[in-house]
Amino acid sequence: MKLFNTLLMVSGLLSVTGVMAAPEELAPYGTAKTNMHTYAPINRVFDVNYEDPANLNALYGFITNIDKVVPGKSVVVLHGPEMRVFAKENYLKFQGIVDKMAELSKQGTEFRMCNNAMHAAGFKAEDMDGFITVIPAGFAEIIDLESKGYQPINPLVTAVKDSRYIEHPEKKPAN
Repeated sequence: MKLFNTLLMVSGLLSVTGVMAAPEELAPYGTAKTNMHTYAPINRVFDVNYEDPANLNALYGFITNIDKVVPGKSVVVLHGPEMRVFAKENYLKFQGIVDKMAELSKQGTEFRMCNNAMHAAGFKAEDMDGFITVIPAGFAEIIDLESKGYQPINPLVTAVKDSRYIEHPEKKPAN
């Protein structure tokens, strides 16, 4: 009898805490709709200024995912510390990232680098990888492309992997 009373008490506590809530209690607004429509062609310009070169891996994912579903041209304007990744002298250090960007370039993504920022960082055009085009000024290039209908994207890097568990890290499944 003591075990039965304990189980009833635990069951009641679980219900109060929402652990054993009924399905309708967990979804008072129903279920999400799906609208997997197609997109008209949209040209886009990625405004890139990353301190951490590893963020270029996320950029690769952004561009790859967008290119799968949105027809149009992609242009990346580089004008931050990430420029060092594209210096030939750093190829061995950043080979994996550079190879991914070169792959995007082969698929049609253009990479344009700000001459002003490049010189401020101590580089010259001849120091950069061959798929880079040096342009006069990064912000001016972005403005010019926007005036031609390109939609600006500021690809901030915030990981969504495991975001389901941000408030409840104890619930994160083991890998």
